[in-house]
Amino acid sequence: MPDSKKTIAFFPEAAFGPALNSVGIAQACEKLGHKAVFLTDPGMQGVYSGYGFDEYTVNMSEPMPPEEMAKYWTDFINGHIPNFDLTAYEQIDNYVKECWEAIVETAVWAEKELPGVLEKVSPDIVCVDNVILFPAIKRYARENNKPWVRVISCSENEIPDPQIPPHLSGCGENDSECFSAYQNHFNEVIQPIHDRFNAFLAECGEAAYPVGEFFEASPYMNLLLYPEPVKFNRATPLDPGQFQYLEGCVRDEEAYEVPQFKAHNDAPLLYVSFGSLGSGDTGLLKRLMDVVSTMPVRALFNVGDYESEYDTVPDNVQIASWYPQPSVISQADAVIHHGGNNSFNECLYFGKPAIIMPYVWDGHDNAKRVAETGHGHHLHRNHWKPKELRATIESMLSNKAMQERLATTSAHMRSEHGPTKAAAILSGLLD
Repeated sequence: MPDSKKTIAFFPEAAFGPALNSVGIAQACEKLGHKAVFLTDPGMQGVYSGYGFDEYTVNMSEPMPPEEMAKYWTDFINGHIPNFDLTAYEQIDNYVKECWEAIVETAVWAEKELPGVLEKVSPDIVCVDNVILFPAIKRYARENNKPWVRVISCSENEIPDPQIPPHLSGCGENDSECFSAYQNHFNEVIQPIHDRFNAFLAECGEAAYPVGEFFEASPYMNLLLYPEPVKFNRATPLDPGQFQYLEGCVRDEEAYEVPQFKAHNDAPLLYVSFGSLGSGDTGLLKRLMDVVSTMPVRALFNVGDYESEYDTVPDNVQIASWYPQPSVISQADAVIHHGGNNSFNECLYFGKPAIIMPYVWDGHDNAKRVAETGHGHHLHRNHWKPKELRATIESMLSNKAMQERLATTSAHMRSEHGPTKAAAILSGLLD
């Protein structure tokens, strides 16, 4: 127990992956006697208070009514569903480009309110989980002699190295031609957006970043949620004095009781979720249900806000708008997901084989990595035949070598317990 309670502020990206990862760390920090609070975009209000944490609002875009904001993001995601079939390289020109345009605007908008919020909260340490620099955080740390920590909840390759695939590329670990092709095209497309960001940095008194880079490593500590059993072989290994692998950050979640099924009630249990990103992709989810309905398995499908789109559901399938995912995955036999970092790490933490059907962002990296390291399978989200999917599901349920590998990885991750490890590191910075 620390001598005095310290305030640790978490500022995750306004998305459920980084948000819930930070919740796991915050829960562990409070167990050590510290006070954890969250700085949040209005669109994520209620997420953190739902876990018992104080929230402080920072507008990261032009304020608008909650319903209008929700519709904006739903329309943005659903409008890109056709692009989800494209390769990671092809998505640079559409989804990736538009995301970086929006991300830069969040940094510009946050600068209007973030300095005042930081002054009000007066945290002893600030943990930011995002892909872009918020100058106010560095300035607050510098002026108040407080540390700031970067949390890397996406793939490990968010911290670059010439020997590993570029972030978001989905390249194989030894495909150097893919590395250069992706990075060159990314830099070309992103250049005008990057110029806009560097101009903003200059206005804030910060140095410009090289093209393609929007953030930097913290000089105090950087926490990678990536687990060591699947980490990349870097040309320059990360200094453990500045970088620590957290082995995932699986949060404490409410218990879940698996319901009774009308058919195959004693069969292996699948969990299928494409998160908030992919729940609008009802066509794919219905295709998956059709295949699952022909197999001797049970399946829980996360369908988000689209339950009304499912008139009939097979007898061996049940749907819901939300599940306490860690509690479900811990009881599942196999998982199908989109490659988000929460799902990626939770499957490894609980030793569950996965089929990753990536949509965008680091889903491409995680899908490639889970297959390369023998912890699961990588399938294109749409370009599969029912026979192929059935065979892949059957392989997940029967592949002893994969199950043994997952058991070893799970034991390693559980022995470290990422949230507890992170809390100890943060507490050490406060001494």
